[in-house]
Amino acid sequence: MQEIEEVKSIQQEEKEGEFKREITLFDAIMIVTGGMIGSGIFIVTADISRAVVSPGNMLLVWVLSGFLTMVGAISYGELSSMFPKVGGQYVYLKEAYNKMVAFLYGWTLFLVIQTGVIAAVGVAFARFTGVLIPWFSESNVLFSLGSFQFSSVQLLAIASILYLTYINSRGVKSGKLIQNIFGSTKLIALFGLILFGLLFGINETAVQANFSDFWGSAAAAAGTSEAPPVGMALITAIGIAMVGALFSADSWNNIGFSGDEIVNPKRTIVLSMVIGSAIVMGLYLIINLVYLLVLPLNGDPNATDVIGQGIKYASNDRVATAVAEVIGGYPATVGIAILIMISTFGCNNGAILSGARVYYAIAKDGLFFEKMGHLNKNGVPAAALWMQCAWACLLCLSGTFNDLLDYVIFAVMLFYILTIIGVFVLRVRRPDLNRPYKAFGYPILPALYVLIASGICIILLIYKPVYTWPGLIIVALGIPVYYFFGNKFKEDAGS
Repeated sequence: MQEIEEVKSIQQEEKEGEFKREITLFDAIMIVTGGMIGSGIFIVTADISRAVVSPGNMLLVWVLSGFLTMVGAISYGELSSMFPKVGGQYVYLKEAYNKMVAFLYGWTLFLVIQTGVIAAVGVAFARFTGVLIPWFSESNVLFSLGSFQFSSVQLLAIASILYLTYINSRGVKSGKLIQNIFGSTKLIALFGLILFGLLFGINETAVQANFSDFWGSAAAAAGTSEAPPVGMALITAIGIAMVGALFSADSWNNIGFSGDEIVNPKRTIVLSMVIGSAIVMGLYLIINLVYLLVLPLNGDPNATDVIGQGIKYASNDRVATAVAEVIGGYPATVGIAILIMISTFGCNNGAILSGARVYYAIAKDGLFFEKMGHLNKNGVPAAALWMQCAWACLLCLSGTFNDLLDYVIFAVMLFYILTIIGVFVLRVRRPDLNRPYKAFGYPILPALYVLIASGICIILLIYKPVYTWPGLIIVALGIPVYYFFGNKFKEDAGS
């Protein structure tokens, strides 16, 4: 029996590949920027504007979000240089706390965070494809069963997820090639949007409306309905508004998931997170400034023209589309649709590539399905990729993934806070660990991150309980899974 087991083990090793260190610094930066830039930057500014009202407060939300993102990146850099392994944040939480805390993160990532993002971004890709090919429309229902309806948008979303999963299952080289092409293309396109906006889109009406009363003080003094909140009401509004900005910039940490596939990971991971985050947040701030130069912030929800609607009441919150229409009419609108298609396609490739590495790490610890802890002959966790794909496709069918993303916002921020607290924990508990990179500004900057992010979480708990408590429940459901099914997974791993 022992000889048979040994033969099986040898055969398994022959079939299974190894992680290949093929992700260079440029590849890593493209994964960071490509993962961060999805569809959010093109739409969330409208919702932010409705919350904070004034142009100055709107830009302040983006500045604070950029600050938090950069501090998060430099703080994570210390952890990634200490533990440059596949699994990223899962590994950091395991080292700082224990396996259960790490598992709860991985569980939430699989159940909602990563797969929910993949589903939502896939649908966004399909919706904007409909601008060019009208057949792809949510009103084009291919078949229905009772209250369930399957549209051409869902069909294209699922097809794109299946295709990108297949490409990534062929090896990290295939996945990074897609990421490099689409990542660099979307950066060039965003630069183009900024350039055309500054050269051809500046509107005197918008400039006068936005910059003559930048902080909304005149509107407040006049007691108009467009007056911005003040005092605690303003702090609350900024905290709520930052959720959209922060999640438009999310996924900056995903490069850490691929630690064993990165060339010189102790240096490359932190550099790519910092450089990529700085590029994206800089672009986001400039793009929002362009929005203010082209469209007035405040507008009339009943207006029929894009300038009359303003940023706040842009049709379907598509601020970038409204800006493009002002700059160049319908052709520019089509151009923006193509840009968003490129953006969402590249974003999903990065999410699919990186997420499966976390499930692989969990399975290797005996806490997930055993097959997800193996690599195929191309050196990638194919089973984890396809299981992620299956769940993301189901979320596309369910039509509830947007609700799931809202529910998990609080949970995601909670894990960010826990991970950065982990920097402090490891400095105390394991001071002798080799730290090739130490967090810049420690302990002040990481402490500021924890303080501000915790304040946002408290605001959400008080003012958005419908979204925060379900997020906590999703996380908590992982506790019985860890205790009651963990032993079963371990037995499977050992059989």
